[in-house]
Amino acid sequence: MAQLSDDCFAFGGPLLAVDEVERLIHERVTPVGETETVALDDAGGRVLAANVVAPIDLPPFDNSAVDGYAVRHADLGKEETKLTIIGRLTAGRAAARETGPGEAIRIFTGAPMPAGADTVFMQEDVRAAGDFVTVPPGLKRGANRRLAGEDVPKGAVALHAGRRLQPQDLSMAAALGLRTMAVRRRVRVAIFSTGDEIVQPGTPLPAAGLYDANRALLRGLLARLDVLVSDLGILRDDPEQLSLRLAAAAAGHDVVLTSGGVSTGEADHVKEVVGAVGSLVFWRVAIKPGRPVAMGVLGGAAFVGLPGNPVAVFVTFARVVRPLLLRLAGAAPEPLIALPVVSGFAYKKKKGRREYVRVSLTRRDDGSCVASKHPQDGAGVISSLTATDGLAELADDVTEISVGQTIGFLPYSVLTG
Repeated sequence: MAQLSDDCFAFGGPLLAVDEVERLIHERVTPVGETETVALDDAGGRVLAANVVAPIDLPPFDNSAVDGYAVRHADLGKEETKLTIIGRLTAGRAAARETGPGEAIRIFTGAPMPAGADTVFMQEDVRAAGDFVTVPPGLKRGANRRLAGEDVPKGAVALHAGRRLQPQDLSMAAALGLRTMAVRRRVRVAIFSTGDEIVQPGTPLPAAGLYDANRALLRGLLARLDVLVSDLGILRDDPEQLSLRLAAAAAGHDVVLTSGGVSTGEADHVKEVVGAVGSLVFWRVAIKPGRPVAMGVLGGAAFVGLPGNPVAVFVTFARVVRPLLLRLAGAAPEPLIALPVVSGFAYKKKKGRREYVRVSLTRRDDGSCVASKHPQDGAGVISSLTATDGLAELADDVTEISVGQTIGFLPYSVLTG
């Protein structure tokens, strides 16, 4: 398990800025140390544990980038040049002999450049008749030729440790001839929902009950980060049971993640329980929705207590849990970069906190996108997530947004990726 010190999240201020949360996580959380070797086909989404150094040049030989004719640039003049076609060269074949003065070879994309030839004319730019081809003047030496190692030279770092492997990374590894990759082991996460009112979906709903939406949300978000999830169900508002179950979960996981029970209500016991059995600093994060976020350490495992409302869970997962999990996994930082869009709404907010407003986008005739605010703001309104395209991010020091102003937009695909 990842072993975190009890005071690694310690913070003395009254309200923690979102950027400060990410800074503390990056500086004070140590990634899991264990690594493993997996087959290339199983490496997608995993975090690379060591640099991939190219064992060969990529491409491994000079080759043609187009279908056309390979020629010697020295033969070309200021007018059209007529050359003798001495052969035909396809991918996977080597030329039988060197290209001599006044000669050309019919060549196809990916075929090795024949000795002597250094330039390729595209087939649509020439006139071929029988055993001859006429090429125009003006083509630069080396045109349409791919040099050995121009993509990645042998001995260079092709992929850096800490990279969360995407399909294009697997393509690179395969092109270099690799069959396996060294990756960090997956982070192990235990999740709970808390509250006497929470009921498992599919069971009868009491008059004052609510079906548990948060565990389904967290399972989906965690799946996209390729972690190992233990769904440990619903914890009732019983301090003794909370203490036992949380301590047990911490023993076998890197992160214990709960929703609900971290505010200041009489039945909100999670904060106090974690403080008693571990070490906890109650982070009142300067974020809306989702200010009540608890974070600390339980037996060497990280603990994060999220709010109880689903929208607040979504937002705080993106801004607190996601960077924590990436850091534990040994991944390089993946900052969320908001895209500029035009605000289609006016809005006022308090200074000193980051706000995330659920918005839908429409494209205008000039190509710009306008963000329209969802009519309902409540942190428990799940339809405000399902009926929108992403979140407008309003900076800490902003107090007012006007119609037509440029604002930042974070699509859900980025927040959950």
